[in-house]
Amino acid sequence: MRKSKRSSLKRKKQESDLMKYERIQKGTFQERPNRFIAHIEIDGKKETVHVKNTGRCAELLTPGAEVYVQKSDSLERKTGWDLISVKKGERMINMDSQIPNRIVKEWMEEGHFVKDISLIRPEYTYRNSRIDLYVEAEERKILVEVKGVTLEEGGVVRFPDAPSERAVKHVEELTEAVKEGYEAYVFFVIQMKDVRYFTPNMDTHRAFGEALRRAARAGVRIVAYDCDVEADRIAIAGNVPVILGEPLLYELARPLISWYRENRRDLPWREQPDAYHVWVSEIMLQQTRVEAVKPYYERFLKALPTVRHLAEAGEDTLLKLWEGLGYYNRVRNMQKAAQQIMVDHNGTFPDTYEQILSLKGIGSYTAGAVSAFAFGLPKPAVDGNVLRVVSRILASEEDIMKQSVRADIERKLEEVIPADAASDFDQGLIELGAIVCLPNGEPKCMECPARSLCRARKLGIEKELPVKKKQKARRVEERTVFIFRDGENAAVRKRPGRGLLAGMYEFPNVEGKLTEADALNYSREIGLSPLHIRSLGEAKHIFSHVEWHMTGYLIRVDELENSCTEDFLFVHPDEVQEKYPVPAAFEQYTAYINIRLGQDKYRAE
Repeated sequence: MRKSKRSSLKRKKQESDLMKYERIQKGTFQERPNRFIAHIEIDGKKETVHVKNTGRCAELLTPGAEVYVQKSDSLERKTGWDLISVKKGERMINMDSQIPNRIVKEWMEEGHFVKDISLIRPEYTYRNSRIDLYVEAEERKILVEVKGVTLEEGGVVRFPDAPSERAVKHVEELTEAVKEGYEAYVFFVIQMKDVRYFTPNMDTHRAFGEALRRAARAGVRIVAYDCDVEADRIAIAGNVPVILGEPLLYELARPLISWYRENRRDLPWREQPDAYHVWVSEIMLQQTRVEAVKPYYERFLKALPTVRHLAEAGEDTLLKLWEGLGYYNRVRNMQKAAQQIMVDHNGTFPDTYEQILSLKGIGSYTAGAVSAFAFGLPKPAVDGNVLRVVSRILASEEDIMKQSVRADIERKLEEVIPADAASDFDQGLIELGAIVCLPNGEPKCMECPARSLCRARKLGIEKELPVKKKQKARRVEERTVFIFRDGENAAVRKRPGRGLLAGMYEFPNVEGKLTEADALNYSREIGLSPLHIRSLGEAKHIFSHVEWHMTGYLIRVDELENSCTEDFLFVHPDEVQEKYPVPAAFEQYTAYINIRLGQDKYRAE
């Protein structure tokens, strides 16, 4: 039985893929008394015409519109004509609501869309819905719900043009079908040619658009194809972009890319955007200014030019290269990821989003950045700049600190990233936020390629966005810091391998705010003999969740009576500067042993 069905399909495949009409007549639209009939002038005579498309269609059926009707071959009908198509400007639009199901079925029978079809059955009952097409192809069972689209404005097509609870129900049923192992499609037949994209009509029936989005997230595939349309024929033509999220972001893509290509900054990591270089730069740029990163980036790559070098670097070397950048777990995780690459990928940086995301310390932003910048994959890279830009364009009052909001923006952007310009699109959004759509001040709206699209600007609320919920107040810790000098040497100690500033070298310090007398007593208690004490004043350093409020003392100790019970290293300052990574938390005290840290050190060189 299967064999005979395949033979039948092959015979059908040889037929023309054009749906042809006969007995077509040109006319002029006059009025539409109700959903089912219209009055058309044909050869100077007023005729009553049957309207198969019972949707609103008000933007098409306007007095004087050029229409095409088909003469009925039934003598018993009260209406002797059927409305087939209408001309809107230079575009011909098919109005036959019975045609989408038919042309999709015939198109699939001709071998399009699904390969190796053995069965196509129309009007298939699934649960409480009649789905337009049921398809079998080898082991696949496929449900296809077909929707004809005639609503167009500015090259954008939408569905529905009137509320349709039935359409919502069908989409929900397809979602259930996916859970039961079916493949499921909503197939939008755009009954015209040369449109820009399809999007659900949220103005007319928001519930349908929301159902469509839920279905897509659940695995229902949403596709749209336009059609070649003439007065007496229609045929499926080509794939049309489907935008379920925010059409504004789709509209933004091309002007943003053009703007970025003309205005992007000359940054060292853009010169050689291979995966390793992109990765290093993006990790460094997290919570660090661009100008601060430049010297670190160049020195890091000079010392560790490949993934292998990073994987094999010693801890002190690694931390010294990162000294002053802060958030030292970033570079520790980089090394763990490099070791993963050496073991799991034979030393070659993985080239898929999923594999990149699986690396230690890499989240969705970095995975998206490497995927797009290095490999051209259409994946979003959503950082704080992008969250701000998108929030303003969409006039969103959602809290960008929520992970759910970030995930929603990532979904909306992934849908609109041009496959041929993923890197420039992603970097364009980041660049826009960095130099035009600025935080904490006046955004440079007149320089922005999105100014004509931006809802926040139209509403005058660009300075109020994005919404960013205040974080909990940081915990304050009082600490006393000691600069112990033993001749020319100074004391440092290594912090534990876990926790804050893990593995870094620090000046000795204790909890609490000690007086000079307390500081001298502490020195004696740990086996040192203080000769002189000098107050160095107070300093503050802010971490992400804690603030250190520090009081400092310079204490010279007797080198002949140094029996320190603490695990201190008394090291010459030149050696500290050269070998020992000291965190920026202590930078206000480093001058007292004549060393410079991180960026300050690089500037001095």
